[in-house]
Amino acid sequence: MGSILFLGLAFFLGAGICDRFFKTLSKAGAKTFSGKELSLSSWFFLFPAWGVSGLLILTVVTYLLAYALKVFGGISYPLLAANVLSMALAAIFGLLCFLPRIKTKDFMWLKMGERPVRGEIFFFFAVLLLIVRMMFLTFFIADGKLYVGLSVFSDFAPHLGMIRSFSFGNNFPTAYSHFAGEDIRYHFLFQFLVGNLEFLGMRLDYAFNLPSIFGLFSTCLLLYALAVKLSGRRLAGFFATAFFLFRSSPSFFRFLATLPKKTVLKTIFSQTEFISFTQNEGWGFWNLNVYCNQRHLAFALAAMLLVLHFYMPRLFAMGERLSKHSGNLKESMKELFFSRGTFLVKQPLQALFLGIFLGCLSFFNGSVLIATCAMLFFMAVASERRFDYLITALCALLVALLFSKLFVRGTVVSPKYYFGFLAENKTFFGAIDYMVQLWGILLLFVLGFWILGSGTWRYLTFVFFVPCILAFTLSLTVDIGVNHKFIMLSAMLLSILPAVVLSALWEGREGFLFGTAPARRVAVGFLAFLLMITGIFEYTIVERRNQKKNNLVFQMNDPLISWISTNTNSDEVILSSYYHLHRVVLGGGMLYYGWPYYAWSAGYDTAARERMVARMFSADTKEELTSLIEQEKITFIIVDRDARENDGYTVREDVISSAYEPVYTEGEGENQLTIYDTRKKKG
Repeated sequence: MGSILFLGLAFFLGAGICDRFFKTLSKAGAKTFSGKELSLSSWFFLFPAWGVSGLLILTVVTYLLAYALKVFGGISYPLLAANVLSMALAAIFGLLCFLPRIKTKDFMWLKMGERPVRGEIFFFFAVLLLIVRMMFLTFFIADGKLYVGLSVFSDFAPHLGMIRSFSFGNNFPTAYSHFAGEDIRYHFLFQFLVGNLEFLGMRLDYAFNLPSIFGLFSTCLLLYALAVKLSGRRLAGFFATAFFLFRSSPSFFRFLATLPKKTVLKTIFSQTEFISFTQNEGWGFWNLNVYCNQRHLAFALAAMLLVLHFYMPRLFAMGERLSKHSGNLKESMKELFFSRGTFLVKQPLQALFLGIFLGCLSFFNGSVLIATCAMLFFMAVASERRFDYLITALCALLVALLFSKLFVRGTVVSPKYYFGFLAENKTFFGAIDYMVQLWGILLLFVLGFWILGSGTWRYLTFVFFVPCILAFTLSLTVDIGVNHKFIMLSAMLLSILPAVVLSALWEGREGFLFGTAPARRVAVGFLAFLLMITGIFEYTIVERRNQKKNNLVFQMNDPLISWISTNTNSDEVILSSYYHLHRVVLGGGMLYYGWPYYAWSAGYDTAARERMVARMFSADTKEELTSLIEQEKITFIIVDRDARENDGYTVREDVISSAYEPVYTEGEGENQLTIYDTRKKKG
């Protein structure tokens, strides 16, 4: 009940914020960005705006209250009090936002203009079913067992560890569950949202899946609305959404070319491994599996699309003004940089809130924040009312810096120039070759708009490509692979370009290009097929990889999970083997050193800690062991088969058992797992 109340108040808060700061949102579907009449339903804006803004703000406020109650108030388990306070504040603030309307009995905001047309309803119902299917296919509970899909269990290890550290523990100040005892450098607030929903009574799979479904569905709604408002055509919105869900790539055709003719059909309908012709592509790096694997990404993309919606009219307004000086460079530059209104503030409160909104996004997904700010910078260059952009940017930067100082003792990112991303040949032409292999025909549409496009459309193509440029020129962490989010973000936005072309071709006049309407539509269908076939094929692989028989299965009432959740908290560090997705992780245990990749890619000093793990497990004397344990502030030591068989050290279980009392034991022989409490010393 508490979780439902939290979600309801989040939407109420979001509705109040939108009505107070973004009054024109209920009429956002009335016109295109260029000012032409449009009858798009405002629900495509309001539903995601209410949910994204409300959940974002309420989650951040709840976290900060819990943090303050723990750190400054001394409350050991502050989450209940933080939820009561934050939900009360959400209710009060929402009512204050609506108070002027209540006083004047002005409830026009309930009338949201046009309803979605029948085609939109059917299309997005199908999209919603697809998203629900994906999320519950890869993560669900049935008959008291937790099933984690084969294609997502890797990233779910740190995600579930963080979630359970909040729902079972008191992870304030927050530490990384796979590298306990340090600060948090990984964006974690989506995991806090999920953990908080579970804490408030929602079953784990619903707590994880519902925000994930909402985030990806909102992204689809807002992308559709963006494409329609850019082009003036609903069909462009349908195409753009479909191209986002099913990526463009030549990989499917390259894969077919490797198959013997006799096995083509059999392989297509039985393939369980992702296509891999570029580095990491075999991980499902570029397809829909990413949104199952990294649930926080889609939620952040929805927030980014909202911000772009609010600033896009300024770009088109300047484009209209510049079109009056076509061919006159001097007058164009004068209009762009010295004309009236170019640098004035138009909507300061809206700009301020958007800055806070973006700043709060920093620990939901930092990559999306960086990409959004980069695109806004280049939009501002060619827009009117640039001080609005400046207010938003400064406010977002201030909030992000405050959060970084609060959560991280060092630096969140260490940017440096790195050209080439994952291309084998790290030259300009090597990067082009990589993008051809990755995007295929989509890249032709991008180049076509750059070469043949005019005015605002040509510049907008560049703006949408900016995140991709970041991916190929900038390294923010030690793992360059994390830049793939920038490329996926660009691909999502650039999918609007072929959508615009194909919708225009579909609706074109007689004699246009392919002559008759049937011929044009056959051509459109063929081009759409070429753009989507790789993504569709990869989705069938997601389905096959995540069949129930392939899933990792955990008993929800497992004794070890129960013991860890009951007897440990987030202040107590566990020395163990290099656990991945383990029962200890599902119990909310804070690992001194979990699976190395997670901590390494987040920028932690894994080499030093790996050496320390070996020293503690292989200590020759009780005195040496206890000294190291006290130095590293270890509370529990787990000795199990994984530790005994580790190649990096030899476990001196005789020394450990002579120093500390065992508090939990299961199994026998080599399969025995024993937990030692370092607070209970022997002799």
